[in-house]
Amino acid sequence: MGIPEKPWPTGLSEQAEPLVRRVLAPNPSPYTYTGTQTYIVGAESDVAVIDPGPDEAAHLDALMAAIGDAKVAAIMCTHTHRDHSPAAAPLAKLTGAPIIGCAPLILEVDGPRSDESFDTTYAPDRVLEDGEQMTGTGWTLTAIHTPGHTSNHLCFALEESGALFTGDHVMGWSTSVVVPPDGNMGDYMASLDRLYARADDGKDRVYYAAHGAPIEKPRQLVRGMIGHRRQRENQIVRLLAEEPRSIEDLVPAMYKGLDPRLTGAAGMSVKAHLLDLESRGMAQCSGDIWQTI
Repeated sequence: MGIPEKPWPTGLSEQAEPLVRRVLAPNPSPYTYTGTQTYIVGAESDVAVIDPGPDEAAHLDALMAAIGDAKVAAIMCTHTHRDHSPAAAPLAKLTGAPIIGCAPLILEVDGPRSDESFDTTYAPDRVLEDGEQMTGTGWTLTAIHTPGHTSNHLCFALEESGALFTGDHVMGWSTSVVVPPDGNMGDYMASLDRLYARADDGKDRVYYAAHGAPIEKPRQLVRGMIGHRRQRENQIVRLLAEEPRSIEDLVPAMYKGLDPRLTGAAGMSVKAHLLDLESRGMAQCSGDIWQTI
């Protein structure tokens, strides 16, 4: 999906539903769409801020204006890529709120990066275990562990409305990039299966992702994402059955008409699939050449 034409609602507080507002950060890119969406959950008395975003003065000013006189009960991060968590520390300093959510993670990745790098400043006051909750006046947020995009990724379920804040695990404009060694395709697929089961049980009415529009048919989208990943896996297996290939050979064979700026992202996703196939005894690598077993 292409990036929509401007103007975008950067810096504006938009009401998504009675307990949810969003503020778009000024960090558009081929990997962040129109920018990172920070969500403010709660009413006038106390709120939680989900994915405070990049440490940009204009974005912090917009968040403080949107928060107004409310008490910030928690600053909550889904994961620690640099477009999601760096504003946590300065926002905590401005509001006195604790940083609560995903675990810290610092990882150096060799080779070209196709996604935002990790935030080395992130220091949570409390890490939420799967199923743990944060509560405020009229709102309850439950942590749902969804590793895959990153090993520390969380989603947050708003129990009062059936909204799920999906970070980068499920987005409203593109599939998530899975970058090894921290990103893990097997974990990502298992997390998709978990979200599909929740949607199938009617637990999640709508997804609010960090990038892109609200997802109003979550079950349908997640089913499609699972199918898309399985198709990519089958495509890799088929191509390797024809002849052993490197990742550099696989990418152009798999992604026709790919934007050159996204070649690195495609390569990382292919590598994630190959490592998952290797872990399942279906592929092996010699040097940089992969083949089926």
